[in-house]
Amino acid sequence: MRRKPIELAAVATAAVPGLTPTAVSSAPDDPADFDSALLLDSEGKRWRVRSPRHAEASARLETEFLVLRAFAPAIRAELPFLMPTVAGSVRLGTLSTFVYSHLAGSTRSVEDLTAGPAPLAREIGVALAAIHDLPRTLVSNADLPSYTPNEFRQRRLNELDQAATTGKIPSALLLRWEHAMEDVSLWRFNPCVVHGDLHEDNLLVEGQRVTAVTGWTDLRIGDPADDFAWLVASNEQDFVDAVLAGYTASRRDTPDAHLLRRAALSAEFALAQYLVKGIAAGDAEMVAEAEGMLETLAADIAEHGGQPISVEPQPPTQPGHAAGTVPAGSGASTPAATPSLEGQSRTGSSTQNSLDGGPAAGMPAVTVVPVPVQPSVSAVPLPAQAAVHVTKIPATPAAAATDHDVPVAEQGSDTSATAGTDQAAGRAGDDTSTAALSVIKANNGR
Repeated sequence: MRRKPIELAAVATAAVPGLTPTAVSSAPDDPADFDSALLLDSEGKRWRVRSPRHAEASARLETEFLVLRAFAPAIRAELPFLMPTVAGSVRLGTLSTFVYSHLAGSTRSVEDLTAGPAPLAREIGVALAAIHDLPRTLVSNADLPSYTPNEFRQRRLNELDQAATTGKIPSALLLRWEHAMEDVSLWRFNPCVVHGDLHEDNLLVEGQRVTAVTGWTDLRIGDPADDFAWLVASNEQDFVDAVLAGYTASRRDTPDAHLLRRAALSAEFALAQYLVKGIAAGDAEMVAEAEGMLETLAADIAEHGGQPISVEPQPPTQPGHAAGTVPAGSGASTPAATPSLEGQSRTGSSTQNSLDGGPAAGMPAVTVVPVPVQPSVSAVPLPAQAAVHVTKIPATPAAAATDHDVPVAEQGSDTSATAGTDQAAGRAGDDTSTAALSVIKANNGR
């Protein structure tokens, strides 16, 4: 729910006892997250009120409160600019509104800053260097986020996967960003303390110098290029070079060679983050605005090439080959449906595969040739064969009888009974011979 400046003035009186506003005006701030106002009290003092619009913004203000408390007077004294001080807070439902003592200076638009004198650009660089040279213990002691270069790169890749699932980002931008995020040589930098939300509305300027820096809601240890994103997005190269010169001269560590490339990537990718935030909040107006800016960016890059955001050049897209298509006449069959990659872990190119439900644009099409199925074993039918071949054994003819005592058997004699007796006798004698037995009746001399 939006709060008008007069409503914020009433809230401020509850946060700071004795405060009596006599004048109020709106103050520039992030309209998606905060409502802000400037107050003038009866004693001529100025105050700033910031009220969150949702729970995440309220948590960021509470984090800023802890951050500002961590800046001891000794640390503040070494900075070339002033920092805000929390004068009071009040909780409205689940959201906390904070009141800050006002600081000298005023905000200026990017156009005014880029058209300003060269000493002002140098002062901005000096302020950035002072932030990045803050002791890292300031962040770690406050239990704030800290990222190594590879962790930060992987975090960006995860955010890219999330943005790709919306289906509202031009495929050319997704491929461009993925190529830069997977270019490992781009992400070799020394992590340092980063403001995390630096832009023209968080710089107070007076004359040719920066008087104060506000908006300390996203302090962390990470990539220093993030604090340069708003500068690179101005497309005023002379102004950016002047800021970088003042920054390089003031920093204790030498900036890495690819600082501005990552800053340009961060500036472009901020539009995707804005889109995701709008979808999560259910803000149709915010989503439409983000989609319009993304389409404009894609058209500008297609026409003018865009700023360099990676070290290795991006492979060109093959003309006539859309993402996820198979060239005509290749003989490959087109699948009816491609399995979704949502929910799978990234292996280096899931964003490309998620575009249009097919393989990445710019990669050669794959021709699928069907292989005829061959049986693993050839079965040859064999003719049926008897398990055992049985051959009949012919009966052995009886031996010729001698003249002495072996009579000749009479023809037609019945030998069955005798054969049975002799077979029984043979079994009793364990005769296992398979030869046929000839049974001969003995002649009793009759």
